Amino acid sequence: MATPAQRFRNRTDAGQRLAKALGEYGGRDGVVVVGLARGGVPVAFEVARALGTPLDVLVVRKLGMPGREEAALGAIAAGGIRVLDRRSIDELELPAELIEAIEATARRELERRELVYRGGRPGPELAGKTVIVVDDGLATGATMLAAVLAIRRHVPARLIVAVPVADPEVCATIGEVAGEAVCLITPRPLRAVGQWYDDFGQIGDDAVRDLLARAGV
Repeated sequence: MATPAQRFRNRTDAGQRLAKALGEYGGRDGVVVVGLARGGVPVAFEVARALGTPLDVLVVRKLGMPGREEAALGAIAAGGIRVLDRRSIDELELPAELIEAIEATARRELERRELVYRGGRPGPELAGKTVIVVDDGLATGATMLAAVLAIRRHVPARLIVAVPVADPEVCATIGEVAGEAVCLITPRPLRAVGQWYDDFGQIGDDAVRDLLARAGV
């Protein structure tokens, strides 16, 4: 059971606490905070505000297991990025046609969110920048891995993954891929990210757009 000191009241509290761990990046030129939509945006908003850095959004979509949508078979991100959990797919003996159908549905939703959040505006300029990519937590790490691969295509100077809570092994693995990971708490077992928040309600499109507008995006 999490202690009160470990738990986060909500994503705002988590972002404020995460920002303190990232204080060395405050006031620097060439730093961009990128929040993963949807749940990572409220956390990233607080980080960007505390550090005085620009905020942007990256849309990623988990590929949910049939009948167990909370379990990830992989994830996709803009630019045709796809990450698959081959072990789970093989264990479940899922046919390629089903995976393609799941991905097609997820891709349509990703494109819809891109339009809603960006309105045709191009993605952030990340080349040569220090990019801090933020989510509300890491369980399997599939969506964050897809995000890291998508951001790597822009050739940032430095990439830091930052989350309030993460599975310890996943934090270490993502850190190796990205180059650096800041995970405030790494409980074992994690069980579910939402268990480490008092309020882990769903974040809607309107909330994401409002935060981006407040950040001047």
